[in-house]
Amino acid sequence: MSRIGKMPIPLSNQAKIEIKDSNIRVSGPKGTLEQRLTDQVTVSEENGLVTVLRIDDSKKAKAQHGLYRMLISNMVDGVTKGFTRKLEIAGVGYRAELKNDLLALTLGYSHMIYFKAPDEIKIEVPDQVTVLVSGIDKALVGQVAAKIRSFRKPEPYRGKGIKYEGEVIRRKEGKAAGK
Repeated sequence: MSRIGKMPIPLSNQAKIEIKDSNIRVSGPKGTLEQRLTDQVTVSEENGLVTVLRIDDSKKAKAQHGLYRMLISNMVDGVTKGFTRKLEIAGVGYRAELKNDLLALTLGYSHMIYFKAPDEIKIEVPDQVTVLVSGIDKALVGQVAAKIRSFRKPEPYRGKGIKYEGEVIRRKEGKAAGK
């Protein structure tokens, strides 16, 4: 049995879960998330614990078991606590600002880059070199953060670009001086 899949998911007092046929809905103080389940797993809730069981030991069912357990766990965490991804901008003249729900990025190009986030995602700019992406859907928060990072990925020679908080950029030496 999957090590991740067999662990029960504890429900907090704030989260409520509804299981109907092949759909699961988790609601909490921050919002509501829905997920369609595959026919390879079954979900049950009792005594504040959600358990995910697979229907057989086929390869596909084993693969889906841990996946759906983590998806449901992330849904519970999202509607109660939420998720945040912090991006750091490094480089001379590189900065970010918020203009009318648009993230305006100056990243060394000849033009500014404007990014409109989905409605479910909240973007904050506490200072010019920090961008906070937050929301209740972990996958969507990560996807939006990756999209913002893709506008100017960190480069290994000077370390300029947009990187995740705590991300380590392997630095390269560059060209050696003439001999």
